[in-house]
Amino acid sequence: MAEKKIFRFKVNAEVNELQRVLDFVENCMSGIEFPPKAMMQINVSVEEIFVNIAHYAYSDKIGEAVIEVEIDDEPKTITITFIDRGVKYDPLAKPDPDVTLSAKNRKIGGLGIFMTKKFMDELSYEYRDGQNVFAMKKKL
Repeated sequence: MAEKKIFRFKVNAEVNELQRVLDFVENCMSGIEFPPKAMMQINVSVEEIFVNIAHYAYSDKIGEAVIEVEIDDEPKTITITFIDRGVKYDPLAKPDPDVTLSAKNRKIGGLGIFMTKKFMDELSYEYRDGQNVFAMKKKL
């Protein structure tokens, strides 16, 4: 029978909490073999999404973010879900940046979610019950 583990962490949506978020995700994955490349991709994606929430979700106020990590054995996957009560924002609705342009000619922004789209296997966003719910899944 497939085993599923779910972990939940609530934190202030502030950039200075990033290391605690990364440590939480890493602790959830302890004891499970993750290829180093997958670990790097997960860490970069977690950082991008959490920092975006910290910078933009609550304007000048401090709000909370909830991070849920679900680890599934069959097939081996990790799903990381970010939940916040900030401004409604679907990062998947924004068009990808034109990475064929030089950095000088490219608009600022969008590169983090673009990398997350490339690194993760599935992404989803929904706004429900006054909350942004963004989930990303990595198959291992």
